Amino acid sequence: MSDAIPPAATDEDLDDLRRRVCATRRPRVPGRDDPRRGVAGSFLDALLEHWSQAYDWRVHERRIRSLPWQLTGTGDTGLRVIHQRSAAPDAPAVLLLHGWPDSVLRFERLLPLLTGYDVVVPALPGFPFAPALTTTGMSVARMADVVAAGMAQLGHRRYTVSGGDVGGDVAEQLAAAHPDRVAALHLTNVSPRHAALADPAALPPEARAYLAQAGQWFRSEGGYIAEQSTRPNTLAAGLGDSPAGLAAWIVEKLVGWSDPTDGVGPAFTVDELLTWVTAYWLTGTIGTSFAPYVEAAEPPGYLSTPCVVSAFAHDTKPAPRAYVEAFVDVRAFVEHGRGGHFAAWEQPAAYAEDLHLAVRGRLRG
Repeated sequence: MSDAIPPAATDEDLDDLRRRVCATRRPRVPGRDDPRRGVAGSFLDALLEHWSQAYDWRVHERRIRSLPWQLTGTGDTGLRVIHQRSAAPDAPAVLLLHGWPDSVLRFERLLPLLTGYDVVVPALPGFPFAPALTTTGMSVARMADVVAAGMAQLGHRRYTVSGGDVGGDVAEQLAAAHPDRVAALHLTNVSPRHAALADPAALPPEARAYLAQAGQWFRSEGGYIAEQSTRPNTLAAGLGDSPAGLAAWIVEKLVGWSDPTDGVGPAFTVDELLTWVTAYWLTGTIGTSFAPYVEAAEPPGYLSTPCVVSAFAHDTKPAPRAYVEAFVDVRAFVEHGRGGHFAAWEQPAAYAEDLHLAVRGRLRG
């Protein structure tokens, strides 16, 4: 059972991290606080100072390790999951799948709202808290197979799957490969890979217009995808050696992709940002987390699995219903004026309500 709980960091690891942060050499750059050029220099400076002087990983580590962890499988089929069981013996099962650049922590605020379900939150292979991989990496299709095997070992034969980003890709693959197990889907987006394969002529006008909007987003914001999918080892060499570089790479996305709280500040406190980044640092998983970008897997064709879609206004590229319906059987399309890419963290109550819709739809048969 002890192997199920993510290992605690050693004092040596934490001392090394602090030394590296303190020894950061900040480069001279033009427009260091220009948001169009990346993370603001003054914000990063303040973040690094807090990381080296005041941040206490042990506080967050104790909370994370106290979650109900279980381990299934062995080797590269090993899966470490948070398994929150309901007191009800016949509770529906719900599978929550995180994305990049986050981890199971995406769902930490959601768990208390789902006590009526048996909830499984896997640390996807190659991501923080997952067992170490011995191979080159996993596509989302291989991840789906590992997750399906893990769910079976935990005793869940039929379940609702919820997720977005990389987790949404895994959810689509899981529904396609195991339609007998996936009763319903709850997604915040369909796979971005659909856009590359879609025939614009076969789409309605609103969906065609969205393809153009998404293309603009990829040109202006998608540089990280190009690097992570084509030269991941070059990038990992820098990010795996420099805490400041890792923080800049991840925090830019956490802040830029989330909905500012009440329009005045980020959706994350400084400690929360640093916890999500430190999880990557201490587990050494930034390089392996790139695998879904490198190990390409084509998205499945049209999925007839009943699907509830949550469209959060401040997500990176929210798609209209007309586009999403081309790829999944949309039974409910719920639009939210607040919330961004990390909606389960930013707007957990709204996320939970939409997930309830998906589960209740399954219960009606």
